[in-house]
Amino acid sequence: MKQHQDAVLVVEDEILIRLSIVDELMEHGFQVFEAGNADEAIASLEQHQDIRLVFTDIDMPGSMDGLRLAAFVRDRWPPIKIIVTSGRFLPNAHELPENAEFFTKPYDYAAVIAEMNRLLLA
Repeated sequence: MKQHQDAVLVVEDEILIRLSIVDELMEHGFQVFEAGNADEAIASLEQHQDIRLVFTDIDMPGSMDGLRLAAFVRDRWPPIKIIVTSGRFLPNAHELPENAEFFTKPYDYAAVIAEMNRLLLA
């Protein structure tokens, strides 16, 4: 199993979904931070400068949804890689920030992890 110590922030308000992807990422050697909404995500990004990738759901409570969070991250921290996910929305390419990827729920963990590894090696 690859140990890469890459830090990933998972932003998901559904606790069981968040715990599931967090466990999977940790099993694959990622350092994982968690947030239940955009405000928690921004606080985590400000506190942990080693986060290299944000994995965010679109449909979340709070001050902004996942698409707005992704755009905020792209503007404020351009080097951070972004993966957006949703089980309800299918965003158009122009709705996603530049170089962001999209996965529908339920997602295939192997595909998500492969894409994270690809993005982090790019």
